[in-house]
Amino acid sequence: MRMWIVFLLCLAGHAMAAPTEEVPIEEELVTEELVVEEPEVGVNPVQVEIGEFDEAIELVEEEEEEVFTESEDPCLNHHCKKGKVCEVDEVNSPMCVCQDASTCPASEGDFEHVCGTDNKTFDTSCHFFATKCALEGTKKGHKLHLDYIGPCKHIETCLDSELSEFPLRMRDWLKNVLVTLYERDEDNSLLNEKQKLRVKKIFENEKRLQSGEHSLDLLAHDFEKNYNMYIFPVHWQFGQLDQHPVDGYLTHTEISPLRAPLIPMEHCTSRFFEHCDADNDKYIALEEWAGCFGIKEQDVDNDLIV
Repeated sequence: MRMWIVFLLCLAGHAMAAPTEEVPIEEELVTEELVVEEPEVGVNPVQVEIGEFDEAIELVEEEEEEVFTESEDPCLNHHCKKGKVCEVDEVNSPMCVCQDASTCPASEGDFEHVCGTDNKTFDTSCHFFATKCALEGTKKGHKLHLDYIGPCKHIETCLDSELSEFPLRMRDWLKNVLVTLYERDEDNSLLNEKQKLRVKKIFENEKRLQSGEHSLDLLAHDFEKNYNMYIFPVHWQFGQLDQHPVDGYLTHTEISPLRAPLIPMEHCTSRFFEHCDADNDKYIALEEWAGCFGIKEQDVDNDLIV
């Protein structure tokens, strides 16, 4: 289910190409802090076609599942999360240990590079997660997250006026993503029946603004004129991200599949999602998410997460 890059290009903001010098951060051991592992991240179903960025997009997944069945190789069916590999202990039982970053395959291009929140470019997602694993139990490791896909670069400051423009493009993009999924869903693998019924109404509406490059004024006018067409797409995207666990709140990790590819092209991405967390509790509730996209409070409905 992948068409990520095609649609992201519709959202492309100002170009930010100037590189930023990597800022080293001194490692500081934490002896009393309990480091809680972030929940695993699922792939955003917006990705509807296979492309060269697939591996880069998937790097935001952290598989926590550990399954073991008896076999000659104890590690054969023992799965470790990103950054760890399976080894056997003295009694031949499988266990997950941090992967040596030097064993990670070299990248084949810039699209495999990733930028960490320490403003350091990692050659591949393998190198990033192996490094993060090796830093478990330290402040640096606790604070280190994958920031975005691609080499670290200078991200321009998002002005207030630009922040207000971001949801205009994002809403239109979400609507167009759903319409495209509906058009291509010949085997019912992209949308479930309830979702298809709701998207069908949008697809068949003659007043729907067609996909394309539109001025901000037109996008704002269409949102005001055809407001009801945008309610379900906003709810749908929340439901796709709220997966680990499904609890009605989005964490930094759950948002990663959406924000990581966007940041290099939309410099207001990070500030937008920070702005959505209105109460600064590091969780984005459905009401907060909908409000960020201009959905009225009376139209926020958990039943639309189908």
